[in-house]
Amino acid sequence: MNYQNAIQQIKKTLTRRHPHQLKVPGFLPAAVILPFFNKNDEAHLLFTLRTNKVLHHKGQVSFPGGAWEKQDKTLAETALRETEEEVGIPQNMLNIIGQLDDFPTISDFLVTPFVATMPYPYPHNISTDEVAELLEVPLDLFLTDEFFEMKEKRYGNKSYPVYYYHWERAVIWGVTGYIINRFIEQVFGVNPAGENRIDRHDPSDFF
Repeated sequence: MNYQNAIQQIKKTLTRRHPHQLKVPGFLPAAVILPFFNKNDEAHLLFTLRTNKVLHHKGQVSFPGGAWEKQDKTLAETALRETEEEVGIPQNMLNIIGQLDDFPTISDFLVTPFVATMPYPYPHNISTDEVAELLEVPLDLFLTDEFFEMKEKRYGNKSYPVYYYHWERAVIWGVTGYIINRFIEQVFGVNPAGENRIDRHDPSDFF
């Protein structure tokens, strides 16, 4: 999808809606960024492949971000700080253009996602303890069901549909798959999950 058209649609949609914010006792606040950039006039998203050294979600694909810390005045600051620490992209090169719905994870984090734009090429210096690889994924991957797969997984005594997006050697799933799925549905009106969409407004529906 053309970069300018994509960013225009994202801004138009996110400025008209209020993100759904959750309060889940005992969950730790965290924030991530969905970083968009213009590569060959096409909209792309930056993901990180986590190392096996990290405490949570080892070896999974994720958005840059992490847990809130006391010095962070806002969760947006958390997302920007963590992105710089993990990836090495300076905070002043990321322009936040919107906020998405909160999402609770099975690792007891309450994640607030932000959408941002950044230049391309971008400076980077990854933290090798946290990030094994950077993935530049075209937005078009998420606008079709060609690369989408859904499986049922059990957590506790409940069964849930889990979303998988396949790109080259990587698989985007878990909370990252849910966040991107919901974002694409809200902004571009596409959801290959069909009737098996998860209602993520109420965390009790997920746990």
